[in-house]
Amino acid sequence: MKINPELDPEIQQLLAVVQDDMSVAHTMSAVQLREFFEERRLAPTDASSVHEVTELNIPASHGNIPCRVYKPLDKDNLPVLVWFHGGGWVLGDLDSADYPCRHLAAESGCIVLSVAYRLAPEHIFPAAFDDCLTALQWTFNNTSKIGADKNRIAVGGDSAGGNLAACVCIAAKESKLDVRFQLLIYPVVEPDFNNRSYSENADGYFLTKNLMTWFWDQYIPDTSMRNDIRVMPIAGSLADLPPTWLLTAGFDPLRDEGIKYASALKAAGVAVTTAQTDDTVHGFFTMPVSGGVAARKLAAKHLKRALL
Repeated sequence: MKINPELDPEIQQLLAVVQDDMSVAHTMSAVQLREFFEERRLAPTDASSVHEVTELNIPASHGNIPCRVYKPLDKDNLPVLVWFHGGGWVLGDLDSADYPCRHLAAESGCIVLSVAYRLAPEHIFPAAFDDCLTALQWTFNNTSKIGADKNRIAVGGDSAGGNLAACVCIAAKESKLDVRFQLLIYPVVEPDFNNRSYSENADGYFLTKNLMTWFWDQYIPDTSMRNDIRVMPIAGSLADLPPTWLLTAGFDPLRDEGIKYASALKAAGVAVTTAQTDDTVHGFFTMPVSGGVAARKLAAKHLKRALL
């Protein structure tokens, strides 16, 4: 497959290796797709150092939710970012999120609590949302256990994790949980596969239209439920949400829905700052490439400014 020369050179190199496989990824089973990504996971050479990394289990009605806490400094009462990884609600775990979480913690000076929510299709909607909301509620009630400040809590995530962060933020508002900031990285906002960015970037840019459609089918097979505000945040009440930083990628099927969500937040009176990296693809934020490093530094800067 021909690679677009307008893309970042590092992204071009990655796409040259995986894009032919990505074009048929939607034909795999969930187990096969997880194995595919595990085998091709890039090992970063610049993993950030933090003071302490601990594992914990947050109790839930179904058992425990595994989490990992990154503490950047040897001190207490630090701000905390509750982070939800991407992967179309099907892929991802604490290890796949380790690299960006370390970087965000080290660069921002904030604790990062990474959440391993239940995955589809084994656990369909609203399992992932429920786990993420439970993890956020636990954080508010147990900040002293992780050295965090209960008055400086943010949520964030990339892709499906950005979707979960946005939806949980709306639920938190309704539950009177004072989330101070949301960090949304090319978030999934709605199941609209007909917008311009889907047609422009349907294939050839890592995430494909077919694969995104497949992800929705795994998480919410009942299409009548896809307008629920627990998965479609743009359908919810956006007034009085916390300040937001939202990042999009130029060659990403999800680009336009992220832009649309930022506009909807602004229209509701929310303080929103946006950024777009024009020469990158979906997923670049968590990759060990220079564009990803720069984006994480920028995200950490906004997080630090909001909470410190």
